[in-house]
Amino acid sequence: MTENIRVYTQNSIRINEEEKIIYIDSFKMNEEPKDADFVLITHDHYDHFSPEDIKKVACEKTVLIVPKKMEKKAEELRPFVKRIETVSPSKEYEIDGLKFETVPAYNILKPFHPKMSEWVGYILILNGKRIYIAGDTDATNEAKSVKCDIALVPIGGFYTMDAKNAAEFINTIKPSVAIPVHFGSVVGSPKDADVFMKLVKEPVKTEMLIEY
Repeated sequence: MTENIRVYTQNSIRINEEEKIIYIDSFKMNEEPKDADFVLITHDHYDHFSPEDIKKVACEKTVLIVPKKMEKKAEELRPFVKRIETVSPSKEYEIDGLKFETVPAYNILKPFHPKMSEWVGYILILNGKRIYIAGDTDATNEAKSVKCDIALVPIGGFYTMDAKNAAEFINTIKPSVAIPVHFGSVVGSPKDADVFMKLVKEPVKTEMLIEY
């Protein structure tokens, strides 16, 4: 189920499904494939919106998708992509054949990701599966309402859920597979992945995909 998903650093993700190549929050890319059909950005922090890394994956066919409040900031990338589309939380979209939903991504008590910023997570609908990329979020009511087959969730703590809270969250939404992200670089360590994977309860399976 996850054979077409790669996780690089932080929330940097590549999904190749239905002849679509999709990148999310490209960051510290070691490669320059320039093959993206879509690049999706969850929010504007440097480890999620990295123009330098987006240029490594973008090409003349790339659609760059960003939260509405990032529209001006994304303009610098217009010469490197086919076009830029903006999204808002809690909506359904179909852009050039890519169907997805947006989920609000925010902190409940921490100041780093305020709800008013309207940052997002994404639920990609690919080959009959729902793939949830949570972005930088806590276990909010909106996140707890997500229905998905695969969930990529932050576990590093400080800016997002920590490993324990992330496991509790996964045990609530019960995807088929849970993949930890957002650890081992800016925040968190490989030990957090061990904690997360031990605390996630069956029948949910966990997979550690982070490459570097």
